[in-house]
Amino acid sequence: MLKIEEMPMFSHLDKKFHKQLYDNIYIRDFKKNSIVFYEGDCSDYLHILIDGQVRLYKTSPKDTMIQLHRLNAPAIIGEYACLEQVAFPATCEFISDRGTIGLLHFKNLMKYLEDPKFSLALLKSMTNKVMLLSSLVHKETILSSEAKVADLILNEIEVFNSIKNSEVASILNITPETLSRILSKLKKYEIINIKNHIVKIKNIEALHIIIEKNTLKSC
Repeated sequence: MLKIEEMPMFSHLDKKFHKQLYDNIYIRDFKKNSIVFYEGDCSDYLHILIDGQVRLYKTSPKDTMIQLHRLNAPAIIGEYACLEQVAFPATCEFISDRGTIGLLHFKNLMKYLEDPKFSLALLKSMTNKVMLLSSLVHKETILSSEAKVADLILNEIEVFNSIKNSEVASILNITPETLSRILSKLKKYEIINIKNHIVKIKNIEALHIIIEKNTLKSC
């Protein structure tokens, strides 16, 4: 686990701030499936992911989970909600076996914002979230289920090889049954091979075509 002063957003602060950080940041430990905050909750704290992995998701009116992103430590969570003093737009849940969150109160956060490098790190984090949201909107509104699976295999094949299919389906916001059906088709057309739950690409060009044409029928 990283020390607070080793995290990118704090590492450039004057050393006089490092002791203050330990005095001002409240450390909380979490177990797997623990909820850090729910969509709609309000908080005066900036949440800093020091250790572990979380997922951010929204819940549809039909109680369907729409996963927005997964974050690995070190990362900043809920910076917009903290700065604007509004409710969290999504739920945050730990998916690693254990994890640690640091809570920095809004009034203390404002002091550190006077440091240009700290402000830049926070701005970069917020910009990255905007890009992630833009990518998610594109995938959810443009890509078919087949294209989403092909895109994930092509760009993040380690995901398939490290988590269960039900979790992969959650990431793609499709049902496990739909994922299983698409993977079976990809195997049938010899685009991928799956052995002992490990996915290997056999025809990378076909995956590109699926994404470009937005359908498996083009292959």
